This record gives sequence, structure tokens and C-alpha cells, in this order.
Amino acid sequence: MQNNQSPPSRRRFFAGAATVGAAAAAVAALPRMAAQEPVAAAQAPRVMPERGGGYHESDHVRRYYDTTRI
Repeated sequence: MQNNQSPPSRRRFFAGAATVGAAAAAVAALPRMAAQEPVAAAQAPRVMPERGGGYHESDHVRRYYDTTRI
């Protein structure tokens, strides 16, 4: 039987080390997720009016407006 495996090379070693390093950096950069209770479950549901409701400025709309200011 022939041995078809090539001997380990420095290039393959450094490529593998770079891959492992990049993966470790990506995991370290991810925010840690802590178990939290859902915010929506803690708040009472809003009752929608029968005929639409029109525009109202909510928190996420205010955050968007803050990002568009010059």
C-alpha cells in the first residue's frame, strides 16, 4: 500500500494557525449573551384603535431620528 499523504508543510501549518486565530478572535469579539427575560412579555400589550391610530413617535423611531441628524 502506498502512502498518499504529503508530509506536513510549514505553509499548511501557518494557514491552519491563521484560521484558528481568526476563529478565536471572532468568538472573542461576539457579545456575550446573558439569559434575560423578554421585555415584551413584561409590558402590557397596547390596544390598537379601531380606525388606524396614526403616527406616533416610539423609541426606535427616535433612535433613527438621532442617527440622521447632521
